[in-house]
Amino acid sequence: MIQTFADWLIYDLIGLDASTRLGEAVNFFVYDSLKIVLLLFLISIVMGVVNAYFPVDRLRNYLSSHKMYGFQYLVASIFGAITPFCSCSSIPLFIGFVKGGIPLGVTFAFLITSPLVNEVAVAMFLGTFGVKVTAIYVVCGILMGAMGGFVLGKLRLDRYLSPWIIQMQQMQMQADVAFEAEHVPFLERLPIIAKDALGIVRGVILYVLLGIAIGAGIHGYVPEDFFADFMRKAGVLGVPASVLIAVPMYANAAGIVPVVEVFVAKGIPLGTALAFMMSVVGLSLPEATMLKKVMTWRLIGIFFGTVALMIMLLGWTFNVVL
Repeated sequence: MIQTFADWLIYDLIGLDASTRLGEAVNFFVYDSLKIVLLLFLISIVMGVVNAYFPVDRLRNYLSSHKMYGFQYLVASIFGAITPFCSCSSIPLFIGFVKGGIPLGVTFAFLITSPLVNEVAVAMFLGTFGVKVTAIYVVCGILMGAMGGFVLGKLRLDRYLSPWIIQMQQMQMQADVAFEAEHVPFLERLPIIAKDALGIVRGVILYVLLGIAIGAGIHGYVPEDFFADFMRKAGVLGVPASVLIAVPMYANAAGIVPVVEVFVAKGIPLGTALAFMMSVVGLSLPEATMLKKVMTWRLIGIFFGTVALMIMLLGWTFNVVL
């Protein structure tokens, strides 16, 4: 429905040509902006309801005080794999987790895996690369999220969260105590939850629009052949080169799988092509721009650096094994 509206607005009402780079870029911007802002608002409401009615504080305390031997990171990573979100669409849920006080390493496990593995991408992988490659990719994506969350969790990075999200955490805890003490009925809580959700949207919308605008420009104006030629010329440095050039881009896994197929057909090693794909969907510059509202640049750099290193290791492994 959102795509239909974007097509009507850009191609029919405004009159841009769908076959031009400008038309494609503007359509991409309108569609993703509407989708992500709406998703951010709805997920913020859902997380507000969850925080108000379910024992999120108990879950937070349990995860913080009990030794689960890393199982919590695997669960969060699997949850990320079954949610059909791209990197930017995952951020609203990530914000909800952080706002609710869920340990940061666990939320990172979700954020890493969510854009990399989803049912649409898996179906396209099966049709393009077969069962073996698909199974290895899915398992590696989930394990990468769990391991990344574990490593980042052990670094105790909460001090690098932005003042905005820390304030949101404190306000949420105060609201939970007040709601519980006063036994406020749901219909009376809902307007307050919706107002808080709207506040979250207002707080991040400029970062969201800026990030999507960057992605839309690259999506519309940078041709596929540029990336294929760059990776081919990089030779043995193809994997880190593919990660480097992929970060400014933005696309979901389903949208980038056909591009990976073209790269492989042009002689790019599979591991190099998959490293490019993982970086596009999991380490995009638009994602970093949106995360700036939640994290300091230092934390974003640590997160991106950790995930980029893991992607490169996976890319090299794929090139050797497959």
